[in-house]
Order: sequence, then C-alpha cells, then structure tokens
Amino acid sequence: MKFQQIRNATVIIEYANTRFLIDPMLSAKESFPGFPGTVNNELSNPLVELPLPISELLKVDAVILTHTHLDHWDETAKNTIPKEMPIFVQNEQDRAEVEQDGFTNIQILGQETEFKGIRMTKTSGQHGSDKIMTEFGQLLGSVCGIVFMHPTEKTVYLAGDTIWNRFVDDSIKKHSPDIIILNSGDAQIIGLGSIIMGKQDVLKVHEAAPDATIIATHMEAVNHATLSRNELREFTVENEFEEMVLIPQDGETLTLNS
Repeated sequence: MKFQQIRNATVIIEYANTRFLIDPMLSAKESFPGFPGTVNNELSNPLVELPLPISELLKVDAVILTHTHLDHWDETAKNTIPKEMPIFVQNEQDRAEVEQDGFTNIQILGQETEFKGIRMTKTSGQHGSDKIMTEFGQLLGSVCGIVFMHPTEKTVYLAGDTIWNRFVDDSIKKHSPDIIILNSGDAQIIGLGSIIMGKQDVLKVHEAAPDATIIATHMEAVNHATLSRNELREFTVENEFEEMVLIPQDGETLTLNS
C-alpha cells in the first residue's frame, strides 16, 4: 500500500494495485473565503497551493467522497474530474448532489462494496460533539469513513471528518485495522470546540489500537484547522507513541509494507 498526502483531507491511496483519490479539494490557494463561525475565518482557503499538478492527481481508478463539504469536494474538482470517473459516496443525498454536477458513474458505499477485488466498508462518524451536532448538525451533516480490505494488503481504516467517539471505537473493535488514517487538524467552531480530531483524539485512537500505524492528515490547509504538524509530533513524543504516528508533508508518499 502507498499513501500520498496531497493537501488537507485530499489524499491518494494506492491499494491492491488500485488508486483512489479521496476528498478532492483542488482549488488554487485562497480561492474561497474562510468558513463562517470558525476560527481564523478572516483567512481565505485553501491556505496553501497543491503540491502537484491536477493532471497528476487525476491518474486514479476512482474517487471517494466521505462527504461533500467544500474542503472535500470543491468546484475545481467538479470541473476537472472526468464525468465518467467512478465516484463512491456515503448516501443517496450525496449521490444526487454529485449527479447534479454531471457525473454518471456514482455508487453508494455499503457494508460489502466491491471494486477491483477490494472490499470497502462504510463506517460511521460524527462531525463534532453532541452539543455541536445539536446546534450545527444540519450544517455539518452526515459523514463517513471507509475500511479497505484485500487478501494481499493490510486492513486500512480511513475515519473521515469525525472526532473520537463510539463510532470510531466500534469501527476499530470490529475491523482491527493495521493502518488508521485520521483527519487530525483539530478544526474549531468558535466557542464550541472541535469538529475533527485533535491531539487528544489521536492519543485515544492509539490507546484503542496500540499496534496500528496512524497517519495524520487534514492539517495546515484550511482556516479553521488549529493543530500543526509540529505540535502533534511533539505531543506524540511527550506521550511516547511517536513511532506509531506518521505525519506526512503535502506531496509526501508513504509506503506501508503488507
């Protein structure tokens, strides 16, 4: 398996000789405003440029959308990804939205979704605390994660935009993943707190799956992400689990042996 960090939650996973582009945010730097109600919303997104040409990012077999928020599925992605590209989405609502964008090969992820011999299982998540969901649930909406399984590869769990909660704990217990990909930028709503994982959440995931390799993504690319790579790295050292956490730079590729 290979994992390439692109920018924010946009990554490429090469798994069983199949390439997946996850949550493509492909806009140029500072193309759209900061998200209202979030910290640092005076900044324009994305905060950084893509590390590779878009043409290179589109050399994939399929696209997976964990949800359709702007920092996971933007106008540039909609306009540049070929309309016949296989696209996997979490539910009927997202399928209808992507279909409206002109795409013609859309599948809804389930518990036994097969693609090129790979089994993909949709997992649940929650885009913030119960309090945040009570106040902003309609805006934050549903999110999902995915577990990838194949006889020749390690089991991979991509958790998506979620904080640590029972859904993540249940997914770890059920699937016993070898590799866990976490959106770890600690994005914040003003006055209410985190809507994706921060460093304490990463520690909780490690404690739940101490033998799993964690890959931290969704960092340093949008206005409301507050946790830096350096801060997370220092935290893992302080808590003595740095050997289990990989924190790739934008453009960096990790190879994880089967």
